[in-house]
Amino acid sequence: MTRIPFLAILLTALALLLPLPPAHAQQPGTDSPPATQPPQIVWHAWSDELFAEAKRRKRHILLDLNARWCHWCHFMEQRTYMAADVRKLVAEGYLAVRVDQDANPDLASRYGDWGWPATIIFDPEGQEVAKLQGFQRPSLMATILYTVRHHPDRVPKLKAERGVARSPTAFLTDIKTKRILDLLAQTYDAEHGGWGRRLKFLQPDIVEYALKQAHLGNATMRQRVRASLDAAMVLVDKEWGGIYQYSHKRDWSAPHYEKIMWFQAQNMRMYAWAYKQFGDPRYLEVAQGLYRYLTTYLLSPEGAFYTSQDADVDAETLGEDFYKLPAQEREALPKAPPIDTNRYTRENGWAISGILALYDVTGDEAMLGHAVRAARWILAKRRLPDGGFAHGEDDARGPFLPDNVAIAQAMLDLYTATGDARWLQRAERTADFIAASFQHPTAGFATTLTATARAAAFAKPYLNIEENIHAARFANAMHRTLGSKRFRDMAVHAMRYLATDNVTKERRFLVGIVLADEELAVEPAHIAIVGAKDAPLAKSLHREARKLPFTYRRIDWWDPAKGPPPNPDVTYPQLDKPAAFACANQICSLPVFEPAALAGVVDRMLKQRIVKRAGQ
Repeated sequence: MTRIPFLAILLTALALLLPLPPAHAQQPGTDSPPATQPPQIVWHAWSDELFAEAKRRKRHILLDLNARWCHWCHFMEQRTYMAADVRKLVAEGYLAVRVDQDANPDLASRYGDWGWPATIIFDPEGQEVAKLQGFQRPSLMATILYTVRHHPDRVPKLKAERGVARSPTAFLTDIKTKRILDLLAQTYDAEHGGWGRRLKFLQPDIVEYALKQAHLGNATMRQRVRASLDAAMVLVDKEWGGIYQYSHKRDWSAPHYEKIMWFQAQNMRMYAWAYKQFGDPRYLEVAQGLYRYLTTYLLSPEGAFYTSQDADVDAETLGEDFYKLPAQEREALPKAPPIDTNRYTRENGWAISGILALYDVTGDEAMLGHAVRAARWILAKRRLPDGGFAHGEDDARGPFLPDNVAIAQAMLDLYTATGDARWLQRAERTADFIAASFQHPTAGFATTLTATARAAAFAKPYLNIEENIHAARFANAMHRTLGSKRFRDMAVHAMRYLATDNVTKERRFLVGIVLADEELAVEPAHIAIVGAKDAPLAKSLHREARKLPFTYRRIDWWDPAKGPPPNPDVTYPQLDKPAAFACANQICSLPVFEPAALAGVVDRMLKQRIVKRAGQ
């Protein structure tokens, strides 16, 4: 959940009470220019030298952290940073730096709560002194820049960064779980569907939790998740496909037109899961439309996926004008919203996992082919010698945790989709790289252990909550699949950060921690297919296993003729034809030979599993 910018509000209120800059007769940020125009802002590169120069020249640093696809970032560039008063104040006392957050996961992880554009101001010693969220009007920005330089005593102190503490246990207490789930209940919008009051979009962890509860018989969650899935459909581009980022109105009626890979991939997964569970063809249609958008507009010729599509065509043609046009009229225009053609590991990992979730329910081999081709491109172009992955072509401050977790999860998903143990081996190697490269000595995993800059604000590694949730769940999945204690230790290390009061007392959606907590305590739905990979019955059983409505699962496909299974925790009988087994708590069902019978057998087996936490 995005943090409400109380600091920005307070800073604004105080700044407006101060004397205005004496340089011009007109108010800061007014349209009438001074007699002599100040120079255009010189945007520097993000580097250690920048901070050294700021200290030497006693200048503040103005960081404009933006995104190529971001409507309000463009608006701020065209209006705020072109205003004469802003340009003059920057020239007199600041070093300005503009950074693409998609290209810099370390900065995006640290400042993501402030949305894009995020404006961060550092003093000459490299300490943060102000953080501003979203678009800033020219007059307000001029007043803030003046206040920071000339009245620093009037600038509110920033809230202390969330410290890294270590929980005595890897599990949530009942009180902490209740605190997280109470916020979920409090923020559900019964009138319009969805969770949250300000921005409306589907949040994957919430939808996954709600689907799980609905599957267990919770009628309220069933109604809420279906209402939310139905409401969010209005964000889908009916002409080209793809889904817009969010609505800034509660009734979902005011989309922001950016098409970002995270939202494409995660919505593809959510609607595919929902189709598995409810069988509503509308949900399958949404997921398939997202897949068509990815493979039509964001697919590179080599098979990897691009990053995003902009909200706007340019300063004259905004998204709200372009996207209301039918496809034929859009295509008749000389330009379309530009596509960011960078191919990042993280975004490709998300795309692969999203496509495979849809492949589970369709069995469309073209979908599997796209996922495999993207993974092979990343392996060829982004793999590091020690098992990890770079973010992009220029990765000076990397590698980064989110890239490696996303692609490792994608390779684990490819193992589930194909039964090919080579994908599992690749996921295992990257998991070991994650443990070696990002583990914080206290608890949890840092976005990077490489300093973002040699400045006071970056003296300590930064831990991102969502990244640690993903790391904990992935590591636990690797432990369940391979039976290796080192991966359980990895999941526990992440959870000892996530289960602290420092994290769980934050007023934000933390349902992913509840999911990670439950998964650490309980074995997944485990379905094992025993039979040759070319046997039609084995293929049918495997396809049926992937269709089952479980997001927490382990699916193995073992061919006895190919040697021992990756995790020999269960001994299967020798049979004269392929069979499936549903397993939990080191016991398995009788062999299942009919694909249509598998769902009922799995349900009965899972009812026997024991919820057991460490120490019980």
